[in-house]
Amino acid sequence: MSLFLQNLWSANSVTVTFLSIFLALVIGAVLIVVSDSQVLSYFEYFTSRPSDALNASWDLISQAYADLFKGAIFDPAAFQAWFDGTGTWQAAFGPISETLTYAAPLVFTGLSVAIAFRGGLFNIGGQGQAVIGCVTGGVVGFAVGLPVGLHLLVALVAGFLGGALWGFLPGLLKARTGAHEVITTIMLNYIATLFLSWLILQNGVRDPDRTDAISKTIESSAQLPALPSPLRVHLGIVLAVVATAVVAWLLNKSPFGFELRAVGVNPPAAKTAGMSVAKTYTLLMVIAGGLAGLGGAVQVLGTADKLTAQVAGNIGFDGLLVALLGRNKPWGTLLAAILYGALRAGGNLMQVDAGISLELVTVLQALIVIFIAAPALVKAIFQLRAARSARLGATMAKGW
Repeated sequence: MSLFLQNLWSANSVTVTFLSIFLALVIGAVLIVVSDSQVLSYFEYFTSRPSDALNASWDLISQAYADLFKGAIFDPAAFQAWFDGTGTWQAAFGPISETLTYAAPLVFTGLSVAIAFRGGLFNIGGQGQAVIGCVTGGVVGFAVGLPVGLHLLVALVAGFLGGALWGFLPGLLKARTGAHEVITTIMLNYIATLFLSWLILQNGVRDPDRTDAISKTIESSAQLPALPSPLRVHLGIVLAVVATAVVAWLLNKSPFGFELRAVGVNPPAAKTAGMSVAKTYTLLMVIAGGLAGLGGAVQVLGTADKLTAQVAGNIGFDGLLVALLGRNKPWGTLLAAILYGALRAGGNLMQVDAGISLELVTVLQALIVIFIAAPALVKAIFQLRAARSARLGATMAKGW
């Protein structure tokens, strides 16, 4: 048992991730107290009656984090009302529905970044690829008339192909000219965003019954099936799990995955071994772009039903953080996306019920990423043992 605890308390990715989240929540608790003027007023006479300040701080922090949990996972009161017959099952499962709804597109954009990282490329263009996926998937959704089922499939494929095209361009430039993918993908992000803003103002795309910049409504036959209202979770989360499994197989079991990892570790050695580095770079960016485009299609076909200038939100940029949090591993990326979805869904309730600014949830996300990106800091704070000296820790890290 003592050996298990020693191995568990090592600097493996699982332990570092959980401790990073813990540290972020601790610092977030301090920020919650500092941002509340009423609680701060109790600290003016802290030396004479410290219990007032401590109790007020604890009440605020516990309420905020309880709201975070109730808004992201489940509210015990809603389940009790459902069991008593005074509430509905939709209300009971509403929080987890919101978490999965927010998480679904992030899984795709996170996988897009993660698979590119494994091949030695920094795909910062997930946002532009997701926007193009929104455009192609959305246009097929309202402009093409097809039977139910086929229409949705074609719209999803269009989203994938749109993102793949937007990933092919920087991949080809990288392979043929050596142009750095960070620069080219950043520029393509701007082009994609501006193209969307222009497109939704054009006749045939803009809703003729509206004067603002918004497209026609996507046909119901092209929308992702969802649970009954008011639940918003849709088939996209199932597709996200399937995509995660496919990417995990592609990276770890397929010949292309071996070439991809070899090129990512040492391109000259891979070239010497007979692998085509240029072909790998191009195909890698096509797949990465397609995944991000599929995330955009899931966003517009599942959550939104029209194209707007902000339809993609920040799912591409958030995918960067999700991939980092997931250690660029497919299943880790899936779990990281669900965590981000939980923070987003729970943050909404924190803002409404406890009066906590929604921006504070963004700070929590940033803190988690900062600590994960600096494992040496977490190791120093908690005095973790080196992971290489703990065989169990190394095994857990590989499994993550």
